[in-house]
Amino acid sequence: MSKTVKDLTAGTAGGIAQVLVRVGQPFHIATKLWRMQTAPQGTYSGVCLQTRSLSTLQGTLTPLLGIGVCVSIQFGALENVKRYFAAQNRAKAIGGENGATLTGGQLFTTGVVAGVANGFVSGPVEHIRIRLQTQSSTKPDYKGPLDAIKKIYSAHGIPGVFKGQAVTLLREATGYGVYFLAYEKLVQREMALKGIRRDELNPVNAVLYGAAAGYVVSALRLRFYRHSWNSFPLWAVIYPIDMIKSRMQTDGFTPATGQKYKSAIDCVRTVWRTEGIAAFTRGLTPTLIRSPLANGATFLGFEMASRVLNSW
Repeated sequence: MSKTVKDLTAGTAGGIAQVLVRVGQPFHIATKLWRMQTAPQGTYSGVCLQTRSLSTLQGTLTPLLGIGVCVSIQFGALENVKRYFAAQNRAKAIGGENGATLTGGQLFTTGVVAGVANGFVSGPVEHIRIRLQTQSSTKPDYKGPLDAIKKIYSAHGIPGVFKGQAVTLLREATGYGVYFLAYEKLVQREMALKGIRRDELNPVNAVLYGAAAGYVVSALRLRFYRHSWNSFPLWAVIYPIDMIKSRMQTDGFTPATGQKYKSAIDCVRTVWRTEGIAAFTRGLTPTLIRSPLANGATFLGFEMASRVLNSW
């Protein structure tokens, strides 16, 4: 089995673990997240969780199929780029044994590549999912994922299916660049402190480091209106981008079908003007609740599957 096939297989295992954690949660946080991001101001006054129902589970098939593919692509791209940089390091006699200890810049770049590669799948997957989960439960436009794809493609072509793609790629590149940098640096640190190989990493630490990567403190200094933070969790940096993506993906396709935003920039300006800064972080709390569970499960699944596959 080639290294690339092993990476893709291990990534799929990570994706399955993530799906099992997300779908197995007592409350379907993701559905309400979409609704909170895209609902008119004042619709929800706080964190809104709901138990599962038929309408809540609409769109679940899409992530069940899509998340496994997305995570597989993420790790397949990530590991290939890591091997590329390791080869460069070996040629320069740097990076420790086999050049495998990558620099922060190299790790960030691997994450960006993984995010962009993943974005070409996650964009349409999330678009279809959010259309299904935010449509009317009494008069739905789509019967399911395949029906949604068919109708959107028939009416609006490939651009319709990939609606919000530019914002998705920005989110994925930025988010996964920092995400994988944080995780890999934590793993490097433990390996160096304990003098162990990667396949000797404690599974519990894989979970903890995966969870921590989702909460990694960014060195970016962001200022919004009168508020400023010297640093705060990754999702606080990425979340406003995610909110704009959600708005774009629930917006009408044309003025005749209720289009509100001409572009992502127009969406930012309109939301800022009409709803203020609070709209850019609406639904952040359920994201922070979900994040450590999903991230920890993903890396545990990947690391354990890699360990098994590489032992053959």
